[in-house]
Amino acid sequence: MGCKGFSDVGFDTQLKSIIMLKNGKSVLPVDSKKSVDIPNRTVPAYSGYWEEQNEEKTVTPLSDKIISKYFKHAATPAEADFAIVFIDSPFGCYGYDYSKLATSTDAYLPISLQYKPYTATAAREKTIAGENSSYKGRSATVANSTDYNLVRDVRAAIGNKPLVVVVNTTNPFVISEIEPLADAILLTFDVQNQAALEIISGRHEPSALLPFVMPADMATVEQQAEDTPFDMIPYKDAAGNEYIFGYGLNWSGIIRDARTEKYGITKSQLNPAPQAAAE
Repeated sequence: MGCKGFSDVGFDTQLKSIIMLKNGKSVLPVDSKKSVDIPNRTVPAYSGYWEEQNEEKTVTPLSDKIISKYFKHAATPAEADFAIVFIDSPFGCYGYDYSKLATSTDAYLPISLQYKPYTATAAREKTIAGENSSYKGRSATVANSTDYNLVRDVRAAIGNKPLVVVVNTTNPFVISEIEPLADAILLTFDVQNQAALEIISGRHEPSALLPFVMPADMATVEQQAEDTPFDMIPYKDAAGNEYIFGYGLNWSGIIRDARTEKYGITKSQLNPAPQAAAE
């Protein structure tokens, strides 16, 4: 069944990897006496990178047994004191229309890092190699655009009650669609969802820092120089915090420690592409 000592170390490592990006009005941590709504999420059917077909599925983030260790599990949003929504960062755009790949240069499509449909109006006319295989003007939609819909719908359902969004993250993404809807945001990296409850309940203080810049929008993604570090305009949230490399929050606010002293960057050290900066 495995070694408990190893399991404990592994779980502690998971906890240390969770980044708190936002904590509006210090809604976190949440008292264990509170009741929570944690909705299921639906992932539509989609084609994977190798054209494998993934069927639609409904995901239950946490069992009642695990939730009850931290909070009361509300039956409806109306009965809840707050809500937690678990989603994934945008995925399912691979840069090709496989049906055209063998016969047409029109097969090239944008790789979107946002939830809503995206049209690449700011893309290059040609590739960086000078080839005429640009996807400028073409559109793409990620496989899990329903994750945005879920956050939007839960926000409407709970009204002014706190909404915590937990994003399982595989790469930097455009968070501007989600941030205004959420009171608190955590980024996780393929950890157990229970680890997020440890943070939300205050049993563990968040301590991780962003390992990349979160882009302000898709225009800055398109116009970055692929071989230049820190050249994207970062997203700035409602509190004025910029989601740059080395940014993260704990219960006291923005983390400033030996790591940020050594590795952190500031806005003055960013080198955004001139085209992106002009938008």
